[in-house]
Amino acid sequence: MADLFWLSDEQWAVIEPFMPRDQPGPERKDDRQIISGILHVLTSGCRWRDCPAEYGPRTTVYNRFNRWSRRGFWKAMLADLAKAGWAGDAAALDSTYVRAHRSAHGGKGGRGHRPSARRAAARRPRSTRSPMSSAAPASSC
Repeated sequence: MADLFWLSDEQWAVIEPFMPRDQPGPERKDDRQIISGILHVLTSGCRWRDCPAEYGPRTTVYNRFNRWSRRGFWKAMLADLAKAGWAGDAAALDSTYVRAHRSAHGGKGGRGHRPSARRAAARRPRSTRSPMSSAAPASSC
């Protein structure tokens, strides 16, 4: 697929020294493949569950991003790269890269006209009270 994002050899050479080593657990998936998947999801704005299978299991891609975020991996890596003087094309990822749904700006129907409290109170009621509701409440046994 032509629209997939893959880290170049030069980009991977910069990032690879920051990868965690000697982690417990089962055999790790390819870090380069997983990070490419993470960057694909973040830059395209798709949901984690829609991550293409070419990047590996979507749960692995999401769990790796989530786990590394909680541990501060991304912040530490970007801080170290900045101290070293590295400046890439996109040194930061934020919400400006994520596409939002066209109706994500507010509630249903947009901003509507709301009359002031005085005008609303002065208006005729839209419905009338039922004659049954004004009767005395029925006693129960």
